[in-house]
Amino acid sequence: MTADDVLQATRQVDLHLIELLFRRCDLARQAFDSLPREEVAGLMFAHGRQIEETVAATDSTAFSGAAEGLTPDAVAAWLRHAASIGLANLHSTRISFLGPLYSYSHLAAIKYFGEAPPMAAVATIPAVFESILRGDSRAGLVPIENSTDGRIVDTLGMFVRVDVKICGEVLLPIHHNLLSRTPRESIREVHSKPQALSQCRTWLANHLPGAKLVECASTAMAADIAATTPGVAAVASIEAARQYQLDVIDASIEDNPNNVTRFAVLGRQIAAPSGQDKTAILFQVRHQPGSLADAMALFKQADLNLTWIESFPLPHSTAEYLFFVETDGHATDDRVAGALERLRAITLRLEVIGSYPKATRPPLEAAASR
Repeated sequence: MTADDVLQATRQVDLHLIELLFRRCDLARQAFDSLPREEVAGLMFAHGRQIEETVAATDSTAFSGAAEGLTPDAVAAWLRHAASIGLANLHSTRISFLGPLYSYSHLAAIKYFGEAPPMAAVATIPAVFESILRGDSRAGLVPIENSTDGRIVDTLGMFVRVDVKICGEVLLPIHHNLLSRTPRESIREVHSKPQALSQCRTWLANHLPGAKLVECASTAMAADIAATTPGVAAVASIEAARQYQLDVIDASIEDNPNNVTRFAVLGRQIAAPSGQDKTAILFQVRHQPGSLADAMALFKQADLNLTWIESFPLPHSTAEYLFFVETDGHATDDRVAGALERLRAITLRLEVIGSYPKATRPPLEAAASR
């Protein structure tokens, strides 16, 4: 086969891919024109679940014989981008996230929605919620917990205050990198957001004991500072290094090689059942002995597995708490619905803050020698 033959055959494949992309975009347009507006929003969240199921159903031998780098994750990313192109031009599909660009929240938004939809980087977690409440954005994305540092307080606090739902989740492996235009031996300061510095504290203490750690609003902001200030390094993503033209002084400096941040995908309606769902609730019990134990017992009686439990101080109170609980199953499932009905009878406040498809957990990595 000659080089010209290869080019011609590739061109035919590309033309076929373009034709299929047109068909996919046309299906998205037909759905937008025919579905009620509240169901159009659900279409955005359903795409991710559908793509994961499609890739999972693909014969695994197809990947073993494919070109290097054509992994299930790479194929899923390609399909997500194709889906996002079809949704990009539909009315009011903007997605807000905790910015700036090339922050981990931005990377998680791309992982879930693809790169084509219009996205809005906002300055704070409350601003993501408020953008959805105003109707400026049809969806949003915020961090909700990290495997090293635990819950994200600002996110939980917004669920207490406003009626925004979790419609999906993204599990993003977090690999921090030391980025700078200065050689390691000349680095005087390391900038990043507090969580990133915390997740690298042992590595930084061992390798840069004399450097001053400086907190800032985001990893991307830290990269911007490092790009313009001699002697400063940032702890940030590889994508931030590319964007700000920084050298990767050291890669994957996080203390926990299995460091993962979970992001909540936000919207106004609860997602439709997928068969592999979780339901998140918040509730308040009476401030008396045994109240919380009675509430927890209802999940055991319903044979429901709890995947997340967090307490949160009740605003304007010194001794009372709200509880965030996540359980397997969708809110419309009989066992979950029954447990929630019984729980409602013994609580002062109960809200379902989301039912959504479970995200696929990333594989564990072997601990790296540091």
